Parts: sequence; C-alpha cells; structure tokens
Amino acid sequence: MFVIIGSVIVMGAILLGFVLSGGKIPVLIQINEFIVIGGAALGSVLIANPLPTVMATVKAVFGLLKGNPYTKDKYMELMKMLYAMFLMARREGLVSLDQHVENPHESTFFKEYAFFHANHHAVAFLADTMKVVITGSVAIHDLSEMMDIDLETAHEEMMKPAGVVTTVSDAMPGFGIVAAVLGVVITMGAIGGPPEQVGHHVAAALVGTFIGILLSYGFLGPMAKSMEGAVKAEAQYMGCIKNAVLSFARGDAPATCVEFARRNIEPSVRPSFMETEEACKAQGKAA
Repeated sequence: MFVIIGSVIVMGAILLGFVLSGGKIPVLIQINEFIVIGGAALGSVLIANPLPTVMATVKAVFGLLKGNPYTKDKYMELMKMLYAMFLMARREGLVSLDQHVENPHESTFFKEYAFFHANHHAVAFLADTMKVVITGSVAIHDLSEMMDIDLETAHEEMMKPAGVVTTVSDAMPGFGIVAAVLGVVITMGAIGGPPEQVGHHVAAALVGTFIGILLSYGFLGPMAKSMEGAVKAEAQYMGCIKNAVLSFARGDAPATCVEFARRNIEPSVRPSFMETEEACKAQGKAA
C-alpha cells in the first residue's frame, strides 16, 4: 500500500511543479524515449540474470504491494506454535514430533497455524532442523552452525531480486543519457528545419534524461530498499525459529525457548512478555 502511496506522491509532486511552472504534460509523453530506456533496462536484466532470478524479481516487485506481512500477531502465532510443539515433545517425547516433521505440509499440527504453514521456507527450516534434533547425534554448536549455513544461503538467494533492481536503478541514468544522445542526433539532423521542429526534438532528448533519472531515484532505488527490508523481515522471522530450537536442544523449558525467540523480534512488532506468557499458557491448556 505504501509503495502505491509513495509512487503517487512522487509523480504528483513532480507533475504539479512542472504544470505550475508553465509546463505542458503532453510534452513529457515521448513513447520513443520510454521504448529506448525500458527496452535497454529489460535487455540488461535478461543478459545478467537467469530466468528463475528474473521471475523471482517480478514476484518480489509485486510482493511489495502487500506490505510487510510479519506483524505482531504473526509473531504471536509463531510463539504459540513453538510453545505447543516444545510442550508436546516434553510431555510425549521427541518421537511424537516425527509424524509432523517428516511431512510438515500435511501435518495437522502445523496446519493449525495458517501463516506459518504457508511460509514454505520456514516450515522446511523448522522441520529439517527438528529432524536433526530428534536424532540427537549433533552437538549444540554444530546445530547452530548448520542453521546459520541454511539461513545465510537462503538470505543470499532472497537478496538476488533486490540486487537486480538496484543494478537497474544504477543503470537508469545511463540509459536516460543514451536516449538523450539519440535525441540529440535526431536534433542535429533536423537543423535548418522549422524552429518548432528542432525545439520538439530537443525537448524529446531532455525527456529521455528526465525519465532515466526519475525512474532511478524516484522509483527503482526506493523499491530495491523496500525489497531489502522485506528480506530482513523474513530473516528476523527465521531467526526466531533458530533461537527457539537452539534453546530447546539445550534442554531449556518451552517458555524459555519462546522467550529466546521473542527477544529476536524488533521492538516495534515484538509482543510483550506478559502477552506472550498469557498466550502460551492458553495454548498449553488447549493442548
């Protein structure tokens, strides 16, 4: 939502200032300039990246319209799920988790927590790690390193779309200059013609530079930062799982494991200690 609002403000402020200065909006509509800049940008993306990365970038860009899904209630859901799982393991033994972690996407337990269950990476990360914990054959420090490797690899993969958009953003002023130079070439060819025709070509050339700079600093650059923020938010969510599982593997009580997870959440969306404690107690009674 804020992506749309911000884009409207950027365009509205620029066009309003242009019109108030006596400019005419139709002058800015230079289809040929858009074709040059847009085509060059798309071609550079296809040259530099494999198709899966391009598709992931498109998906990430549209994902910005949804906003940050990792809100306080989603973290509370995660806290309750972790508490219930650790409580199950303590009451019924680690073997009771086998049926859930072996096929987590079909698990009736995980399905009770809709947001977590829909996050395939989080489900796979928790299930695979709990399988290792259940075997009991890995030391705590090795388990921590194993999870770090998984998270770092996933983080690098998720950062690729933001990197693609950043690269295109950095190249946009250059593409704008290319379009402007082509416009100057056309202008030089029109020298000697009617003054209004020469002026039109000059305006078209300048619009090319304007479009490149505007797309870079007004849209693509901020979008790349927003995409990086979305990746960091997911990394924080995964960090909660990691800290809770490590605590559980050390033999801590379920409530302590959940507290380790809670402390990993940034304060703006972190549930309070009392809220988490009450939710976990209610979850324990339900279990």
